[in-house]
Amino acid sequence: MTVLLVALGGAVGAVLRYLVDLRVRRSHRTLFPWGTLIANMSGSALLGLLTGWSLAGGEPDTVRALVGIGLCGSLTTFSTFGYETVRLVSERARLYAVANVVVTVFAGFGAAATGLVAASAIWG
Repeated sequence: MTVLLVALGGAVGAVLRYLVDLRVRRSHRTLFPWGTLIANMSGSALLGLLTGWSLAGGEPDTVRALVGIGLCGSLTTFSTFGYETVRLVSERARLYAVANVVVTVFAGFGAAATGLVAASAIWG
């Protein structure tokens, strides 16, 4: 059953990541990969919230499998982040590449911390 929950969450997360990226690309014509950044930040915030809930005594295994592993695992994407950074370097947009790495790392940590703090306020 757990494998099916992970697969279901992963399917939803992958489609959601694609739709977020598509929407952002349509509204922002730039070399910077804003869609991937927004998807990664959203998934990090959701995982932070889920972790905070878990620390407060919540999070049954089914929710962890569906949302934490499945949805957040496929919504956030290290492979696309890596690919887009290499693409920026190869297109000689090195400043964008460096900005992508720095902003993604710090924004991801910040989003996860924000989710954790929000969970503490809700369930703490």
